[in-house]
Amino acid sequence: MTSYNGKCFCGEVEIEAEGAPEAMGYCHCSSCRSWSAAPVNAFTLWKPQNVRVTKGAEFVATYAQSELSHRQYCKRCGGHLMCDHPPLGLVDVYAATLPTLKFAPGVHVNYSETVLPIRDGLPKLKDFPAEFGGSGVAVSE
Repeated sequence: MTSYNGKCFCGEVEIEAEGAPEAMGYCHCSSCRSWSAAPVNAFTLWKPQNVRVTKGAEFVATYAQSELSHRQYCKRCGGHLMCDHPPLGLVDVYAATLPTLKFAPGVHVNYSETVLPIRDGLPKLKDFPAEFGGSGVAVSE
């Protein structure tokens, strides 16, 4: 099984993701934009059993922003690592955290909140896919 290694900004925390992500894409919601300090957040979604902290677990802190998003970061440097989504049964390992993973986005979510329109031909969803509790409604580029 292929594995991908990543770390926080200072390197104190290291993580490993095994196999292939369930999905990859971009989130345009204001929460992800604020957390990532960017106009869009690149995500990779994994089954929880395929992601683990391999070093520095004592430095991992969690900010449970909501029932949906438990954001994890390094207490030492503040570097963002991943976001657990308990209701979805998935973990978002931020794409930039796994430098050797070939990022192949398939969708834009929460595109109704975008501040950076991206015309790349990928599906643009108003919020989330219906199977993740969203409307599944597509919007135009």
